[in-house]
Amino acid sequence: MDGDCVFCRIVDRSEPASMVCEDELALAFVDLRQFNPGHTLVIPKRHVPDVRGLDFATGAALMAMVARVTAAVAAAFPNQGLSLWSSIGEAAFQEVPHLHIHVHPRTLDDGVLRVYPQAPPTPGRDVLERYAEAIRARLAERAPPNQ
Repeated sequence: MDGDCVFCRIVDRSEPASMVCEDELALAFVDLRQFNPGHTLVIPKRHVPDVRGLDFATGAALMAMVARVTAAVAAAFPNQGLSLWSSIGEAAFQEVPHLHIHVHPRTLDDGVLRVYPQAPPTPGRDVLERYAEAIRARLAERAPPNQ
């Protein structure tokens, strides 16, 4: 736990939050900001700054809760879709340095999370293959258990 982290304080109940659900490894609560009603956050209980520091057991528990909460939010609030997102670092506008997955109901043309400011380039297959190879090389450094 990090006493300076607002999400860690939510986990230890020293900071108030509107809880949705929790288990041994993860917790979900309603975000303070509600651009569209039902915006919920799912976090690991252990302080992890972002997904890169996530262990596999906590990651599995986190994603299981994301799936459950996403289905519940979709059923509970009007929407024409949902967005799931997590930001890492200043350039991605991460505001709280504790891993959190946003579950956000969407409506057509609400403008939330416009992904690209303009159409992105589409590199040739050779460039895409070079990118894939660079990622594969790094994946070998962090292989899942028993593989």
